[in-house]
Amino acid sequence: MAVAATCGTGAGSSACMASAASKSNVTSFQRRGPRASGTDSGGPRLVSIAGTRPSVRNGQLLVSSGLPALDQLLGGGLAVGTVLLIEEDKYNIYSPLLFKYFLAEGIISGHTLLVASAKEDPADILQELPAPLLDDNYKKELDEDVYNHKTPESNAKMKIAWRYQLLPKMEQIGPVSSSRFGHYYDASKRIPQELIETSKWHGFFLPKKISSPLKVEPRSLTHGYLKLLQFIQNIIYEEGFDGSNPQKKQKNILRIGIQNLGSPLWGDNICCTENCDNSHSLTKFLYLLRGLLRTSLSACIITMPTHLIQNKAVIARVTNLSDTVVGLESFIGSEKETNPLYKDYHGLIHIRQIPRLNNLICDESDVKDLAFKLKKKLFTIEYITKLKSYGLQDQKYFLSGHLQRKFVVKKNPYFRGLYTLKKTY
Repeated sequence: MAVAATCGTGAGSSACMASAASKSNVTSFQRRGPRASGTDSGGPRLVSIAGTRPSVRNGQLLVSSGLPALDQLLGGGLAVGTVLLIEEDKYNIYSPLLFKYFLAEGIISGHTLLVASAKEDPADILQELPAPLLDDNYKKELDEDVYNHKTPESNAKMKIAWRYQLLPKMEQIGPVSSSRFGHYYDASKRIPQELIETSKWHGFFLPKKISSPLKVEPRSLTHGYLKLLQFIQNIIYEEGFDGSNPQKKQKNILRIGIQNLGSPLWGDNICCTENCDNSHSLTKFLYLLRGLLRTSLSACIITMPTHLIQNKAVIARVTNLSDTVVGLESFIGSEKETNPLYKDYHGLIHIRQIPRLNNLICDESDVKDLAFKLKKKLFTIEYITKLKSYGLQDQKYFLSGHLQRKFVVKKNPYFRGLYTLKKTY
C-alpha cells in the first residue's frame, strides 16, 4: 500500500525504486522528499547550496572564510547570518589578506559578493584577489616549504615536545574543486579575469555615494553608515536573500565584505578623539546590520582598526555586537620581532570570540598559542611550542597554552641525552 501511494504523478522513479527494494528483501522505508506538486515549496534545501555545509554541532549552515585553518578554529566555518570582525594589525598588512580570501572563496563557490570600502574601489579590490591552488600545486608548495625548513636538528624527534605529534595539524590537504568546502590560494598570483567577469558582485565605494547628501538627524547614523546600510538592505530585499521573495533558481549566499569600518574615511571620529559626539553611530550600525543578517542568507566580514579607537568602551560594545572576533598582532616594529621564540612567524592570531547562536553570551577559544606566517605563496596558521627555562641546569619547565598543563623534564643520570617527562600540578 505504501508503494502504491508513492506512485503518483511526478514520483514514478522513486516508486519503482521502492518496489524493487521490496522485492530484494530490503526495507522500503525512505525519507520523504519535496512534494511532487507543480509549485515550488521553498526551493532546494539549504544544504544543497554550493560552498556550504551544515555544522556538526548544531546543524547551522556554514560557509568557508577562505582559509581552511581559520575554519577549523571557528568550529568548522563561518555561520550564515553572522558577522566576523577582523581586528586589523598595526600597519594593515595581513588583515587585507583575510579579507581577500573571504571574497575569493565566494567567487570560487559561485556566491554573490557585496564589497564596501571607503579607501579602494571595489573593482580594484576584486582585481587583487588571490588565485586558487589546485591539488598538485598545493602539495608541491607544502613539500617545498618542509624541505627548505629542514635542519639536522629537526630531523631528530624532539623529546620535550613529543606530545605535539598527537595534535591535529592546522593545514590539511584535500581535493580542491568548485564544489568543495574551503580552498587554498596562491598569494603571489591573481585570480583569473574570466572568473571575475562571470561572477555576480555589487560594489559600494563611499566617495561615489556622497554626491547626494542626506539630512541626518543628530545622534543618529553618519552619512556613510546610513548609505551603506540602505545599500545592503536593498540588495538583500531585491534579490531575495531575506526569504520574502523566494528565488526561483537555486538559492545562493550573499557574502558581504566591509573594509576599514570605523576609520575616519567613513566620516567617523572615534579614532581621533576619546569623547566624540557620534560614538554610538558605529554600534548602532552594527546592531542594525546584524538584524539584517539574521534573517537572510548572508555572511559578513568586517575589518576594523581597533588599535586606533581611543575609547575602550567603544571597543567592548563593538565586540559584543559581533559574532566572531579574530585579532591579528604583527611583529613588525615590536619587541617580539627579535624574540627567538617567534623567529619563524610573522605575528600572532587571537581568537577572541566564537559565536554561540541563539544565546546572549559567546564562547571563548581555549587555544592561545597560535601564530601565522606568510610564506612565498601561502598564509598559514600554526601552533607555537613554548619552552620556558627558569635557569635550572637539571630541569626545564614545559608550559603549553593549548592544554594548560605543566610538565617537568629531568635528565636521566644513567643514559646520556635521554629525558623523562613527568606531569605536575
